[in-house]
Amino acid sequence: MLIPKKVKHRKWHKGRGRMIRTASDKIELSFGSYGLKATTAAWVSSRQIEACRRVLTRYTRRGGKIWIRIFPDKPITKKGNEVPMGAGKGAVDHYVAPVRPGTVVFEMDGIPADKAKEALESAGYKLPCKSKYIAK
Repeated sequence: MLIPKKVKHRKWHKGRGRMIRTASDKIELSFGSYGLKATTAAWVSSRQIEACRRVLTRYTRRGGKIWIRIFPDKPITKKGNEVPMGAGKGAVDHYVAPVRPGTVVFEMDGIPADKAKEALESAGYKLPCKSKYIAK
């Protein structure tokens, strides 16, 4: 699974639930001919990214190429079970990638368009956000 090698700050603030803004970068296909674009905001965990990658590699066989455009670098902490209130912030449990609406999450190339559409749509079911298939 994807995880940062080294981080400057081990624990981050959660961030306020501001009005969801649309993405300003990673909004167009840069590498492949087909892609999966998020239409709602979500935190995508490294496990979910890995599940999508497995689905996509099953469809590409040896012919195609996959690009993952997001990286989980935001640490999410969690306290243990039955821990009383106080006693500080919990340990880092997992990492997520904050995804805004309009972000291209995955890209593919090297396989026919119908196969790519089928692969990306089935990978979209593994994500916590709604997504749509896009092509050049």
